Amino acid sequence: MAYFLYNVFLLIASPLIVLGLLAKPRCRRGLLQRLGRVPVNLKHVPAPVIWIHAVSLGEVTAVVPFVKALHEQSPNCSLVISTVTETGREAVERQLCDIAQHCYCPVDFPWAVRAYIRALQPAAFLVVETELWPNLLRSMAKQHIPTILVNGRLSSNSYQRYYRIRRFMGQVLSSLTLCLMQSERDAQRLINLGANPDTVRNSGNMKFDSIEEQSTQHPESVSRSMLGLAPDEKLFVAGSTHPEEEEQLLRCYRRLCDTVPSLVLLMAPRHIERSQQVEDTIIRHGFLCSRRSRVQSHHGHTDAARTPRVILLDTRGELASIYALGWIAFVGGTLTPIGGHNLLEPAQHGVPVFFGPHTDHCAEVARILREARGGIEVQDEDELFNRITIAHDDVSWSTRAGHAAQQALAAHRGVVKKNLHMIQAIVPILNEIHAETSAGHVVGRA
Repeated sequence: MAYFLYNVFLLIASPLIVLGLLAKPRCRRGLLQRLGRVPVNLKHVPAPVIWIHAVSLGEVTAVVPFVKALHEQSPNCSLVISTVTETGREAVERQLCDIAQHCYCPVDFPWAVRAYIRALQPAAFLVVETELWPNLLRSMAKQHIPTILVNGRLSSNSYQRYYRIRRFMGQVLSSLTLCLMQSERDAQRLINLGANPDTVRNSGNMKFDSIEEQSTQHPESVSRSMLGLAPDEKLFVAGSTHPEEEEQLLRCYRRLCDTVPSLVLLMAPRHIERSQQVEDTIIRHGFLCSRRSRVQSHHGHTDAARTPRVILLDTRGELASIYALGWIAFVGGTLTPIGGHNLLEPAQHGVPVFFGPHTDHCAEVARILREARGGIEVQDEDELFNRITIAHDDVSWSTRAGHAAQQALAAHRGVVKKNLHMIQAIVPILNEIHAETSAGHVVGRA
């Protein structure tokens, strides 16, 4: 009955769903795929096929090392990765173009889901993080296709929403063969929603592995001189910021200018399309604003260049390497109730990480960094000011805390290998492919 009511709701809402997709420029591309038209190239993918669903950029980035390890282990297995967003598609095509094909995930209409399953005939279906689409998961279960939740997590908001319909969620979760969760909290939440405890494992967060790969594959591309920094200036990197946080950070920086006169603030808004708005805010607070897209390399310094100023990062793809130049870093979405963004990027480069109390989306990483004393949680701008002032007075603090953050990350790597081992145990064909490949055989579609 629950599925019947769910599908009635989908049918009634279908015109609005289609209009919603058309209204968003980022969703128009691949619209027919989303409605169930399987791309021609996917109709002839050699078996066996492993279908991996990663919603957007973050999920794709997290799963990249796993996909590469899976390909290395079973090179004759065809990998198909579906995403919902354009940034997800771009990430697949940029980072995995040689080993996986991309498609857009179908909307959870029964006919759309069945069309993809018929075309791909997947040997296994892997869902990254928590995309629990009832019809998709149920259809997989009906076809006896192993369905695995990889790097699973449940934010507090999602958990509360699902808990209201936990009877239905229990039916949905019964379709999952294995649930590999990021933390004990995530594992317990899934069990509370009705997942079979025997299928749930706390295997850790694959982002600890993916962040290492990113730093190896994408070495530092931005230098201090490219940001116009003088040799004796210290860089305070505030990444993935939101409007309310920017106001707090700028007020904090104004006070810090008196106690740490060599400090330069670099602000990277979470949404780059807000750059003009952020520049206006910076100027309103009385600071010079240097846009990264316009700043010139610094050759010698003048009194004007030495005045308190804010560098605005209005370019894409540079934040990770800029973190490496920081004396300290702050990660946004944490002083405002967003849930937090990627705390691992600055920590990977040995930079102490400050963050606010709202870390629901990265709670386990925040805990690990706090306990290692490489991450510092602050409640508000006043505490941020006090802690940075203390850090400035202790010359070796930044080095010690940064090293502790790096060590904490290193201690939690290896999740990819662990997850792959557990998946192989329930998808025997992956082991068969490896054995046949080692013997020089080729596997083709039956």
